[in-house]
Amino acid sequence: MFKINCAVQNYAWGRLGSDSEVAKLFASGNAGAEVEEDKPYAELWMGTHPSGPSVVASTNSTLKSWIEVNEASLGKVLLIKYGKDLPFLFKVLSVRTALSIQAHPHKSLAEELHADRPHVYKDDNHKPEMTLALTDFEALSCFVSHEELSEAIGKVPELAACIGTEQSAGIAADLLKAETRTDALKSAFKAVMTRDGQVVKGLIEKLVDRLRAKGDAGLAPKEELILRLNSQYPGDVGIFAAYFLNYIKIKPGQAIYLEANEPHAYLSGNCVEVMATSDNVVRAGLTPKLRDTDVLCSMLTYKAGMPEVLNGDKVTDHMKSYTPPFDEFQINVVDLPARGETVVNQIQGPLLVLVYDGKGKINGSDVAKGEVYFVPDGHDMNVQGSESSGCSLYIASANKRIF
Repeated sequence: MFKINCAVQNYAWGRLGSDSEVAKLFASGNAGAEVEEDKPYAELWMGTHPSGPSVVASTNSTLKSWIEVNEASLGKVLLIKYGKDLPFLFKVLSVRTALSIQAHPHKSLAEELHADRPHVYKDDNHKPEMTLALTDFEALSCFVSHEELSEAIGKVPELAACIGTEQSAGIAADLLKAETRTDALKSAFKAVMTRDGQVVKGLIEKLVDRLRAKGDAGLAPKEELILRLNSQYPGDVGIFAAYFLNYIKIKPGQAIYLEANEPHAYLSGNCVEVMATSDNVVRAGLTPKLRDTDVLCSMLTYKAGMPEVLNGDKVTDHMKSYTPPFDEFQINVVDLPARGETVVNQIQGPLLVLVYDGKGKINGSDVAKGEVYFVPDGHDMNVQGSESSGCSLYIASANKRIF
């Protein structure tokens, strides 16, 4: 086991200064690190992706280069299945303003996008992911039910106008028929997302004025969200996308996962996130970055329904496991009280270990909040809370189902 130093991403949507959990972890885990209060600290990256590679603290060489020389650290299963690299990327996110309306490509599309535009899509991997809330966390995720969208088209005249006044009634009706609802959803979403920007801006101004006239007491939760999104991205087409996606709120300790080609946007809160090792994002709204709207609209599955919420499965008295249906990753969480002790020997393959809170010892070595460790395959961890505080660990690994 050895300590690694990890990259911080300062994307504009991140929480500012010491209000950011990313900044707090970075400052705690890196002696001498200073946090700038007016700077966004959005993501802490733990892993081998070249856009934010972790480095071995003792040598400053990249973790990936160390693994390539010490391939036995991956274990036979990962080495055969994925080669000389970690199949998962681990992150902490601190979200102040909404992230883009986005989806991540499946493997064959990722390969195509990377070959065609490597300066935009910087790797050829797919990117299923799982988000585990550290605080109350909000997101837009997956398409709402066909019935909910049909009702919204009927009740929100600005949305109907954005779809197309002549087409909207027919689409609303087709959403309620099993044989036509998927095509109707696809047609409605594409019509909105590809509408002329000035037309969209004018319709959103009308929508916002109408909602403001209702007063705070008369607003539904999604209407309140519409006003918030407009304050962050005025007149952006992504505001209309909120009517298409489920508005979900999860509590600390709850997780959601996303397959490739599913639309989503994180809205606020702190979380840990694990994904296949990739940084491929196709965007179409709520962002100043490149929008690839035609690709996004063509790649989506257009499945409707709420995402599954995971509450974690008890492994021991001090550990929970979150195991999504993806080979590349899972998360285990260890929570120890002061002077508590446990042995972590149930997880196979190499581990990335974030000391999220408190301090203690792992295999006799002192560990503290903000530190991140790489544990090679085949090594158990004896974890102890300190005399004065407990110790909380978030552990990323390959999914147990591949072993």
